Amino acid sequence: MKPNKKLLGKFLPGMFIMLAMLIVACGGGNSGTSSTGSKLSDDKQIYVTPYSGISDVATLDPALSTDLESISAIDTMFTGLVQLDDNLKVYGELAEKWSTSSDGLTWTFTLRPGMKFSDGNPITADDVIFSIDRALKPALKSTVAPSYLALVKDSDKRFAGKVPTLINDSLFAPDPNTVKIVTNQKAAYFLDALTYSTSYVVEKSLMQKYGDTDYFKHLSEGGCSGPFKLDKHLPGQYISFVPNDNYYGPKPQLKKFVIAFYKDPQTTYKAYKTNQVDQAGVPTANLDEARAFPNKQFRQAPELAIDYITMNYMAKPFDNIKIRQAFALSIDKDTIGQNIWKGARFATNHIIPQGMPGYNPDLKGTAGVNSTKGDKDLAKKLFQEGMQEEGYTASTFPQISFTVATSGSQTVKNEFQFVQQQWKDTLGVNVTINDEDFNKILDDSSNTVNNPKGLQMWALDWIADYPDAQDWTSLLFGKGSSNNNFNYGLGKSSDIATQQQTQALMPVADANQNSAERLSQYNKIEQQLVDDVAWIPIVQRQSSYVLKPCVKGVVDNAQLLTPPRDWTNIYKTSDSPCASTNAYK
Repeated sequence: MKPNKKLLGKFLPGMFIMLAMLIVACGGGNSGTSSTGSKLSDDKQIYVTPYSGISDVATLDPALSTDLESISAIDTMFTGLVQLDDNLKVYGELAEKWSTSSDGLTWTFTLRPGMKFSDGNPITADDVIFSIDRALKPALKSTVAPSYLALVKDSDKRFAGKVPTLINDSLFAPDPNTVKIVTNQKAAYFLDALTYSTSYVVEKSLMQKYGDTDYFKHLSEGGCSGPFKLDKHLPGQYISFVPNDNYYGPKPQLKKFVIAFYKDPQTTYKAYKTNQVDQAGVPTANLDEARAFPNKQFRQAPELAIDYITMNYMAKPFDNIKIRQAFALSIDKDTIGQNIWKGARFATNHIIPQGMPGYNPDLKGTAGVNSTKGDKDLAKKLFQEGMQEEGYTASTFPQISFTVATSGSQTVKNEFQFVQQQWKDTLGVNVTINDEDFNKILDDSSNTVNNPKGLQMWALDWIADYPDAQDWTSLLFGKGSSNNNFNYGLGKSSDIATQQQTQALMPVADANQNSAERLSQYNKIEQQLVDDVAWIPIVQRQSSYVLKPCVKGVVDNAQLLTPPRDWTNIYKTSDSPCASTNAYK
C-alpha cells in the first residue's frame, strides 16, 4: 500500500498507531448489525469517517498515491480497468472483458459501453492509455509507477526519459473501446498489479487543459471516473465527496461522504464517543471498553499486514544464519499479541499473511519451531554455534543497534522494549534501541540496499498492495528488487547459495500460469525465507474499530479498501447512536 514499499506508504512502516483508522466501508465479511430503525432522509445520508494523525491527504493523484489514506480517498473518485471485489478477486471495472495472446504478453481489454466522466465526457481507450503513460512520465516523479507498472513493456525506459511515450509502443487504443497493453514477460499477477491506483483513469482532455497539478484542483467540475466526485477539500478540517451521477455502475445511497482530519487516535476515539464521527479505530488502551459497547459496535477483522523485524544480511553478525535464527527464536510472540497488543494483533511465523491467496497453514517456523512462543533453549544452542563459527566471544560480539519508529505510541515502545529484554535474557546480548522519525527510517532502510554499512536491524511492516503472493516474495526479496533492503541473496553468508536458489525460483513462480502449481512454488519460497530468517514475522494486524449502529452495509476485508460498487449498499438509519452531521450539510 507498495516501490520501496516505503514509497508506498500503504506499507505504513512503524506507524502502528494508525491501527485501522481507515476502514471506510471495506468489503468482504461482517456487513453490520440488523436495523430496527427506518432509513434516514436524503439530507441526513452523510457518512463521516476520520483520518487520524494527519491534517490532509498527501495526494489525490492516482499516479502518486503512496499511502492508505490517500488511496482510500482516491478510490472514491477514480477507477481502473480492473479492481478487487469484496473477496479480493479481480473483476472488470472499466473493462467489460479481457483476453491474452498465445504468448501471454499482449493483453486486450474491451471497455464497457457508454461510460462517462463526472463532467459527462466519454471515458475512452485514449483516456486509459494516456493515464498509464502519464503515471510513468519522468517529470511526475511517481515513486509507485515504476513498480506497479513494471510489467508494461518499456516502462523503465519511459520512466527514465529514454522514450517520450509508451503510446503506440506498448500501450494501444485501436478504437475508443479497446485497450491493448504489451508486457515484457508472462506474469500471472499482471491484473492484480493493475488494481493498484497508479493505473486508474484520469480525463485526458481535462489533464491537458489544467496540467498535472491543477487538474486535481478542478475535480468538482469533472475528471472523476468513480462513484463519487469531489465536493470540498479543506486541509486541516475535512475532505468531502458527493455522488458522481455519471458513474456507470450502481449509484451510492449516501448523499455525502466526509473524511474528517483528527490529530491523534485518542482524539479520534473521543470524537466517536461524543458522536462526531460514524466510525473510529480503537487505541489499544481502549479495546476492553470498545468491546463492551452495545449493538455490536466493536468490529475486528484480519488485515493483510505483517509487523516484522529484519536484519541486514551484509552486516555483521547477521551474515550468519544461526545467529539470525537465535534472535528469531528468542522472542515470545504470543506475549506480544495477547498482552501488549491485547488481541488487536495475533502472533505469526508467516511472511504471507492469513487471508492471502498462497497462505500456507502448514508452514513451519524458523528451524522447524512451529510455536509462536519461540524456543529459548534452541536459540541459546544456535547462538553459541554461530558465535563459534564466526570466532566471536562475549567481548568481541558486535554491538547491535535496533532501529524503530514508534511515532509516540507507548504500546509500540512496550513491544520493542519487551523484545530487547528477550534478547538480553536469552542470548545475553545488549541491544540498543534507536527510535527515529518515521520518514527517516524509510530513507535509512531504503539506503540499506546492497549496503553493509546501512541499518543493522530494524522493525517495519508490510501491507499488501494486491492479493497475490508475488507481493510478499518476489517484490520484496527477488534478485535486483529495490525493496530488498535486507540484502537477501547478497553478501558472503555461508548459506548464500541457498538464498540465490530461492531467488531463482521467484520469477518462475511469477510467470507460472498453473495456479495450483504457482502457489505451491510460493509456499516453497516462503518456507525457505522463514528458515533463512529473511524476516522475523512478529504479529499479523487486525483492524479494530467501532461503527455506529445507524450505518448499514459496511463490510470488512483485509485490503482495507472499498470496491466502487459497494457504495450502493451503504446508508444510514434512525438507529441510535449516530454521529451528528450538521457541520457537513
